[in-house]
Amino acid sequence: MRVLVAEDEEQLAELIATGLRRAGFAVDTVYSGDAALAYLGLHDYDVVVLDRDLPRVHGDDVARHLVASASRTRILMLTAAGSMEDRVAGLDLGADDYLPKPFEFPELVSRVRALRRRSARPTSPLLEKDGLRLDTVRRTATRDGCELDLSPKEFAVLQILMEADGAVVSAEELLERAWDAHADPFTGAVRVALSKLRGKLGDPPLIRTVQGVGYTL
Repeated sequence: MRVLVAEDEEQLAELIATGLRRAGFAVDTVYSGDAALAYLGLHDYDVVVLDRDLPRVHGDDVARHLVASASRTRILMLTAAGSMEDRVAGLDLGADDYLPKPFEFPELVSRVRALRRRSARPTSPLLEKDGLRLDTVRRTATRDGCELDLSPKEFAVLQILMEADGAVVSAEELLERAWDAHADPFTGAVRVALSKLRGKLGDPPLIRTVQGVGYTL
């Protein structure tokens, strides 16, 4: 759901981030190893797309830090070093997957999604509740058989609520998991997104506000 792209080629990093955002992920980008460590210390990422040859702090050292700290963040190494020896070395460092450059973008998205599923509590890719059906692979949503036209952010919020399986999810958790680091916690972004989502879901209402606590489906 939330991804950090650590890649020193800024143009490539932003292209990757843009594509992942279109696929429904909240994405932050950094261009050096020290910045990657700083962001990983501040935010709870599901996946980090990690270039091995980062400046200031090498990508290998970033991977070692994540492994040593028992982080739940999954590591996808993305690098020009694509020989078998390089892949084995990367995986031995603690990477969960390894994708050499150049790569096909659909494969990158698929690998990130697979790693995200491994980092989270196991859930089916097909979520269903009270006539609501969410396909997290095809990124489609229906209610009582009628297709819902959801934005990527609305889809992400609905997915988080459905995966919570009736538990209350706070606005802070929604902001942390569905928005990137540039989101202003005082803008009311969560409230606005939920208002739009409720309108698209229709009646009877499915999302309930638990005053002072959060939201539940």
